[in-house]
Amino acid sequence: MFDIIKQQSNDIVVELLQAAKLTANDIFVVGCSTSEVAGHNIGSFSSVDIANAIFAGIYPVLNEKGIFLAAQCCEHLNRTLIIEKQALKLYGLEQINVIPQPKAGGSFATIAYENFAEPVSVEKIKAHAGIDIGGTLIGMHLKNVAVPVRLSINKIGEANIICARTRPKFVGGIRAAYDENLL
Repeated sequence: MFDIIKQQSNDIVVELLQAAKLTANDIFVVGCSTSEVAGHNIGSFSSVDIANAIFAGIYPVLNEKGIFLAAQCCEHLNRTLIIEKQALKLYGLEQINVIPQPKAGGSFATIAYENFAEPVSVEKIKAHAGIDIGGTLIGMHLKNVAVPVRLSINKIGEANIICARTRPKFVGGIRAAYDENLL
């Protein structure tokens, strides 16, 4: 089961990165309910083992491309994010003081905190793309304008996924010209 979850996570990230056209130093947010992945209601069956499998499928792909992972915590920590200190400095973010735990922050954020080189917590970011695994509501952490991305895989385990990329806002109205590469 864990190998399948890891492979699904990996395949989804690879496909989404192609669609989103992210580059080094961009931010990729992941909200993850391991309960939903296991087929339970969100917040009722936190699993560090499932979180490890998902992290192992996602993080190496992002790390190889120099893309920062932002692990969204659960509602008990007000959807705080765990990021690398390097991203905090690069984006001029403000650090807050909280360490996620499986039942207060969520298993995925806990695993990220344990595996990042220099993990820090922040209240908000503006990510370039992301995956919502199991209805964790990552939209508040995406840049304007979020664009849904449909992938060939729509679940990790039993959890539905919703993926998004972002694009710059269109301004200027009908007479304006737009850069097709930024769509």
